[in-house]
Amino acid sequence: MRSTDLPVADRFDWWCACTAEDLVPTRITRRRSNDFPASVRMMRLGQVQVTALEFPALRSVRTDRLIRQSDPELWMLAYISGGALALEQGRRGTSLRTGDLVLYDTSRPFDSLSDVADGLSRTILLHLPRCALPIREQRLRDLTARRMSSDSGPAALLAVFLRGLMDQAAVLTEAHKACVAPAALDLAAACLADAVGAPEKLPAETQQAVLVRAVKRFILSNLADSGLSPAGIAAAHHISVRHLHSLFQRHEDATVAAFIREERLRRSRAELADVRTAGESVQCIGARWGFHDAAVFNRAFKKRYGITPGAYRESLRSN
Repeated sequence: MRSTDLPVADRFDWWCACTAEDLVPTRITRRRSNDFPASVRMMRLGQVQVTALEFPALRSVRTDRLIRQSDPELWMLAYISGGALALEQGRRGTSLRTGDLVLYDTSRPFDSLSDVADGLSRTILLHLPRCALPIREQRLRDLTARRMSSDSGPAALLAVFLRGLMDQAAVLTEAHKACVAPAALDLAAACLADAVGAPEKLPAETQQAVLVRAVKRFILSNLADSGLSPAGIAAAHHISVRHLHSLFQRHEDATVAAFIREERLRRSRAELADVRTAGESVQCIGARWGFHDAAVFNRAFKKRYGITPGAYRESLRSN
C-alpha cells in the first residue's frame, strides 16, 4: 500500500490510520508539512507478522493513554534497512543507523524519531507474540531500546533473512510462507537470546536450526574455495565433523558434500547462461565456483544436467 496512490492532502492521515491498525496507535507528528510519500507492506508468517515501512521524517509517541486504549502485547523487533532512527523506552535511548536492530515493547510508552534530511527511512518489523519467545520477559525488557549490530552472529543471519524475505515477497506463495515461518521465529529468538547472553536457554531444536543456517551461509560465502571441506566447515563453527553430518542429514536430507556440489553447479550453470559472462571461458566460470579441475567440472556438470558445460552454453547460443 502506497500513500502516493492518494491525493497529497490525504496521505499523512492515511499513514496514521494504517500504522495504528497494523502496528499500534501512536501520536504521530511529521517533521515537514509538505507531501508525505510512504508505503506499507505486510506479510503473515504463522505466529509472526512482518511489516516493511518506508516513510519520511516523523516522530511517533506511544503514551500510557494509548496503551490503555489498545495493546496487542507484542515485542517489536525492528531492522533499520535504510536511514536512521532514534528510540527511547524505559528511560533508555539509542540512536540507530542502517543495519542496526532494536527491540521495543508495545505495552510500555516509547518515543521514536526519524529525521532523514532527504529520502525515506526504511524499517522491517517483526511482530513477536510474548508467548512465542523462550526468553524471560525481564531479560527482554533489559534489552529494549538498545542498539544491536547485525554485523555478525545470529543478528547477521536475521538481517539477511529479512532483506531476502522482502525482496521475494511478491513471489512467495502461502505454501512458501508456511515453510519459512519457523525460520523467522527461530532467528528472532536466536538473535535476542544472543543479545541478552543466554543462547543456551533456547530449545535444542531452535539452536540446531539456527546453526544449520549459519553453516549454509558460511558454505555459500566460500564456494570458490577449492579447499572447502566438512572438516574446515566444522572447525569454523566449533563442532565436530560427525555433528555437522548429523545436522545436514536431519535438516537438509543431504550430505555436506552433496550440498556444496549442488550449489556450485547451480551457480556455474547460471553464469554460463548469463550474457555478461559470454567472454569468459567455461573453465574460468567453473573455477570461480570451486571447480579448479576442468575434467572434474565437466563430469559433475554432465552427471547433474545430462550435458557438458560447453555444450550447454552452445545450446543456449543456438536458440
